Amino acid sequence: MYDDKELKEYRDLLPTPTRFEEGFDWKTIVGAVFIGFLMMPGSMYLQLVIGSGIGPAARWVTIILFAEIAKRSYTELKQQEIFLLYYMAGAALASPFSGLLWNQYLVQSDAAKMLGLVEYIPTWVTPQPGSGSLLERTFFHRDWLVPILLLIGSQLIQRIDHFGLGYALYRLTSDVEKLPFPMAPVGALGTMALAESTEDRKTGWKWRVFSIGGVIGLAFGGIYVLFPALTGLFFTEPVRLIPIPWIELTRYTEEALPAVATGLQLDLGLFFVGMVLPFWAVIGGLIGLIITIVANPMLYAHGILHRWHPGMATVETVFANNFDFYMSFGIGLGLAIACIGFWQVFRSLRGRGHGLDFSILLRKNKERGDIGIWTSLGIYVVSTLAYVAMCAWLVPEFPWVFFLGYGFLYTPIISYVSARMEGVAGQFISLPMVREASFIAGARYFGYSGIDIWYAPIPFHNYGEATVGFRQIELTGTSLRGIIKAEVVVFPVVMIASLVFSQFLWQLAPIPSASYPYAQEMWHLQALNGFLLQTSTLEGDSLFFEALRAEYLGSGLVFGVITYALLQIFGLPVLLIYGVVRGLGQSTPHGMVLEVLGALFGRFLFEKKYGAKWRQYAPVLLAGFSCGMGLMGMFAMGCSLILKSLGRLAY
Repeated sequence: MYDDKELKEYRDLLPTPTRFEEGFDWKTIVGAVFIGFLMMPGSMYLQLVIGSGIGPAARWVTIILFAEIAKRSYTELKQQEIFLLYYMAGAALASPFSGLLWNQYLVQSDAAKMLGLVEYIPTWVTPQPGSGSLLERTFFHRDWLVPILLLIGSQLIQRIDHFGLGYALYRLTSDVEKLPFPMAPVGALGTMALAESTEDRKTGWKWRVFSIGGVIGLAFGGIYVLFPALTGLFFTEPVRLIPIPWIELTRYTEEALPAVATGLQLDLGLFFVGMVLPFWAVIGGLIGLIITIVANPMLYAHGILHRWHPGMATVETVFANNFDFYMSFGIGLGLAIACIGFWQVFRSLRGRGHGLDFSILLRKNKERGDIGIWTSLGIYVVSTLAYVAMCAWLVPEFPWVFFLGYGFLYTPIISYVSARMEGVAGQFISLPMVREASFIAGARYFGYSGIDIWYAPIPFHNYGEATVGFRQIELTGTSLRGIIKAEVVVFPVVMIASLVFSQFLWQLAPIPSASYPYAQEMWHLQALNGFLLQTSTLEGDSLFFEALRAEYLGSGLVFGVITYALLQIFGLPVLLIYGVVRGLGQSTPHGMVLEVLGALFGRFLFEKKYGAKWRQYAPVLLAGFSCGMGLMGMFAMGCSLILKSLGRLAY
C-alpha cells in the first residue's frame, strides 16, 4: 500500500512546516460569533431543504469576509488565523441542537406509530406526543429541559475528549511511525489558498482557481437554491428548474429494471467532489452500482427481493431491498473491509517495531503546542468514565460492563487500526453492527428490554479520523494552543446559536413539511431504518431478526475478501475495493453519475492539461464552488426567513 501510485500523489502535495504559530486573537473571537449567528442558521436551513448544509461554504465565506476587512485595515490574515476560522466553522456547523429537531419528528412520525414504538422513546430524548411543547413547536418548555441539559453535557465531554485518545494516536502514528497520511494535504490546501498575500496573488494560482470555482458556485446556486426559494415566497409552490433532491425515474424503469432505484441527482457539487476524490475510489463506486443494477432484477426474479413491487419510488425501493437483502449483505461487506484493514495493519507492523523510537512520545514540541502523552491518555480515561456514568444513570437496566467494554476495549483497538489505515491509505475503517450486536446480546442474554439504550451516549468511538485532523493542523503550521483556545471560545457560541435557530426554524413551519423538501422526502426512510434496528431489543418478534440473514451476510463477507484478493493479484489500485463497497451500499445512487463524470474529466482532461498540479487545483476549485453555493444559500435563507417571519406576525 505504501507503493500505490495514486496515494503517493496525495501525500506529496504538502511538506511538513518547520514554524508554528497560534493564530488566536480578537479576530478569532469575532469570527466565532459571526459563524454561530450568521452561518449556522443558513447551514441548518439548507440541510432541511436540499440535504446538505453549507459547511465548506460557510468556512470560505467567513475567511473571505475577514480577509477583506483585514485588507481594508492595512493588514493581512496569517495562515494560522485563517485555519482557526476554518476550524471553528467546522465545529459550529455541527449544529448539535438540530438533533432535537430530528427527535421531535421521531416521536410523532408515522414510522414510530406503525411499529408501535412511540411509548418506548424515553422522555430524556424528547417529550411524548400530547406535550404542549410539541403542539406549540417550542424547545423553551420544561418538557425539553432534561434533553437539552443532557445534550449540553455530552457535547462538553465530547469536545474535551477530542484531545484524548485521538491525539495520542496521532502522536503515535505520525511522530513515531511517521505514516504519510495521504489525504490530509487535501484538507489543508483549501485554507492555504486564501492565505496568499496580495503580492502572491499576482503570480500565484490558488486565489485565481478559488475565484473560478466561486463564480461557478454562484451561478449554479442561483438556479438550484435561490430561484426556488424566491418563487416559493410568491407562489403556493416553489418553482424548481432542477428537481430537489433528484429526478425520480424508478417508476419509468421498473419494467426493464425491477427492484432497481433509478434517478438522477443534478447537484453540480457532486461533479467537483468527483474531481477531488481518488479516481479509483470513484470508479469502484460505479462498478458497485453497476453490479447492483444487474443483480437486483435477478434477486427479484428468484424471490429474494420479495417486498418490492411495481409502483414503488426510490425511498420505498431502497428500504424494501435493504430489508430483504442489502442490510445483511452490507454487514458482510463491512466485515470484509474491516478484516482487510486489520490484515494490512498487522502486515505493515511486522518488522517495523524494531526501528521505532517510542521515546518521542514523551518529548513535547513546544512550538507545535504538543499536549503531554499522559495528559491526553488521562483525558481519554476520565471522559470515558464520564460517558459510562451517564449511561449507567440513563439506562440502569442495561449491563454496565458493556459500557466499560465499549470504552476501554473496542474503542482503542478499532481506533488504532483505523488511524493506521488513515495514515497509510487515507481510508476509514469500522466494524459494522458491533454496537447493534452488543445491544441485542444485552437483550437476549441479560434480560434487557426497551429502546432507551439506542439513544444513550455510550463511549463507542472510533478516533482514527481525528488523527487526520491533527495532521491537517500540523501541515498548516498552527500551534495546538490556538486550537484549544478556539474550542473554549466557540463552544458556548455553538450551544446558544444552535438552540436559538433550531427553535426559529421549527416555529416557521413543521419539520418535516413542504417548506423543507429534503427532510419531507428522506426522513421517513431514515426513521424506518433506525426503528427496524431498535425493535431487536424489544420482547417478542423483531423485524430486525427477520431482516438479518446469515447466508446473505456470509456472501457479502466472501465477496469482499475475494474482490480484494483479485485486486491484489492483478495489481489494481487498493482504493478500488473501497469504492466498490460504497457502490454496493444500497444508499440512494442517483448522485453517482455526476461524481463519475467529475472523476473522468479530472483524470483525462484536466490532469493531462495541468499535470501533477491538478491534484492541488482540484480541492481549491471545490472550495471556491462551495463558497459560491454558500453565498447563494445564505441569500436565499435570508429572504425566506425574513418574509416567513413577517408572515407569522399578528396584525
